[in-house]
Amino acid sequence: MTDCNAKPLHFSSLSPKAVVADFDGGRLTTDSGSLLLRELAQRLGLFDALNDAIPDPRHPALLVHDQKAMLTQRVMAITLGYEDLNDHLTLRNDPALQLASGLIPDEDARLASPPTLCRLENRVDRQALVRIAEVLLDQFLAAHTTPPEHLILDFDATDDRIHGKQEGRFFQGYYKNYCFLPLYVFCGDELLTAYLRPSNIDGAKHTRAVLKLLVRKLRQVWPDVKITLRADGGFCRWRLMRWCDSQGITYVLGLGKNPVLRRHACDAIEQAQRQFLRTGQPQRLFGTFSYAAATWDRARRVIVKAEHSAQGPNPRFVVTNAPGDPQDLYEQVYCQRGEMENRIKEQQLDLFADRTSCHGFLANQFRLLLSSAAYVLVQALRRTALAGTELAQAQVGTIRLKLFKVAARVAVSVRRVRFHLSSSYPYQELFRSVSD
Repeated sequence: MTDCNAKPLHFSSLSPKAVVADFDGGRLTTDSGSLLLRELAQRLGLFDALNDAIPDPRHPALLVHDQKAMLTQRVMAITLGYEDLNDHLTLRNDPALQLASGLIPDEDARLASPPTLCRLENRVDRQALVRIAEVLLDQFLAAHTTPPEHLILDFDATDDRIHGKQEGRFFQGYYKNYCFLPLYVFCGDELLTAYLRPSNIDGAKHTRAVLKLLVRKLRQVWPDVKITLRADGGFCRWRLMRWCDSQGITYVLGLGKNPVLRRHACDAIEQAQRQFLRTGQPQRLFGTFSYAAATWDRARRVIVKAEHSAQGPNPRFVVTNAPGDPQDLYEQVYCQRGEMENRIKEQQLDLFADRTSCHGFLANQFRLLLSSAAYVLVQALRRTALAGTELAQAQVGTIRLKLFKVAARVAVSVRRVRFHLSSSYPYQELFRSVSD
């Protein structure tokens, strides 16, 4: 590879010495944390499984870049904080990324270029995408050494704003922008699936189909597991609830306010108001009643939270088929749904799940799944090597800053590849403990 020595950069002097910088440092990397990710990915078998999910139509004798290496290169780069495909113009020469992708770090052993990676994105078909989604679910199943007794599946949708002429581009009235409407499913901190959808649909569309597939797979492995569906009011659809009732699945779903619900809950609402006027303190009362919307097949149990404060009444409603105390169901089950939003933020802000700028819709779904694979990799690190450390509950951006962004000089000899990590790196002991 030709070396191009640019003009040096001159900064304010530190008398009597001049301060000068250049980009001629040699085989250096700022991403030595990829060593940790490489070891973990090998134990998980993640990249082998992703590679097996995607057929490679290229002639083996004409291959320059192995498909598994390209998948590893792409997911690792996302994990390390590089969102743009064009970043690989220079990343393809990074020794840490080369090693993580299965190449001996060498200036002439370059990884795939952006056009090559773009061709991979655009040749993945719908069947391959389904198999990739199964790989992510298999990672969740493999993470449990013993069958769990109870799983709570959190469903939520969010906006993925787009700024071009991508396939499936529509204006979404609620978000007031052109966007996609991806559907996420988490179980605690674990990602089960991420499904890209156009935004000209009901926010609950395909939820029942996705839930059916997940339940079938989960019960194949754990026949006795109890499953609870948890979601906000956007997913309260009677056909979904009817299917859950028929399959022995518990649901705890938000329910939008309307005059009929307020009439059913008027006693609790008025009691909360009276107690607030008497005490001057915010009041929260809970109750239950039976309710059926005009389109429902039958009446169901509804929990009301009758809240009254200085801002006035604020009743909330939840529909459920779960037995138990209404306050416990609302506070200990339904309200915990909000934690899922932090996981979606990690996906979109830290792992660039909203980088859906391909023209083709399937290519953008593939990008979403690559981001999801990056999340699965970091979450596996949190669950295993980081358990009991200061980063056990840290978000992806914090883990990246403290554990992945480590400067090193890379030396390659006949017998070894040696990373000389920065002597001033402040988290050396943490890095050592994670690597063990």
